[in-house]
Amino acid sequence: MTANEPGQPAPSGPAAITSRNLDVPRVALAIGAHPDDVEFGCGATLAKWAAAGCLVHHLICTDGSKGTWDPLADAHTLAARRQLEQREAARRLTGTRAGEVVFLGYIDGELDSDLSARGRVAFVIRQLRPDVVLGHDPWKRYRLHPDHRHAGLLACEGIVAARDPHFFPEQGIAHHRPEHLMLFEADAPDHLEDVSDWIDPKLAALEAHESQFESTMKAVDDAQLVAFHDRIRNRLTGIGSDHGVGAAEVFKLISDL
Repeated sequence: MTANEPGQPAPSGPAAITSRNLDVPRVALAIGAHPDDVEFGCGATLAKWAAAGCLVHHLICTDGSKGTWDPLADAHTLAARRQLEQREAARRLTGTRAGEVVFLGYIDGELDSDLSARGRVAFVIRQLRPDVVLGHDPWKRYRLHPDHRHAGLLACEGIVAARDPHFFPEQGIAHHRPEHLMLFEADAPDHLEDVSDWIDPKLAALEAHESQFESTMKAVDDAQLVAFHDRIRNRLTGIGSDHGVGAAEVFKLISDL
């Protein structure tokens, strides 16, 4: 996996995994920079948890309006389309346990982890009260896209602000401390989720993002879509094979929040 490829890392032999399979949370909040980032990063894990009763929320930081190779595409039309795709992806991924899909609406490519954005993320965490937050690893080496880096920082910094009552008291909502933070696309993953039975829901949710077939997925025809499925499936089964399970997603787990 290159530094700028979305989703789970390429299998590279057994990593220093020290924990496996969290107890299914009551509520999870997945934070992505763009529509489709959550499905790439932790889709199978969310599908597994939802099937066991977890309520799964999405928080998408940008409007995805630059997610096309077409220089003539209308940005507003694309942004509206990507919201619809994200809502459908959440439905496919988690079914009746799909919770809120919140869009912060920052312009694609212009996200910043400033104080205002941190407050907005903290408000969502306080409002939805997740047990587990999932997000991009902001410290991933050699990452080029600033939105991924800033979205990861906002997940981390939003938790700090949400947990402490003296941050943003003007919000008028009780503080909330999640139990766990799970960072996907991590350089040094140490936690594994066995997703042996949950690759198909991840693929179905990714397919909801049809506007991304040409750019991110490189799947402009049926044969290329099959190849994309194979790449995702091989990635997860390869990680699983490294650790003695059928398929896996791996994360950096931080629990001392």
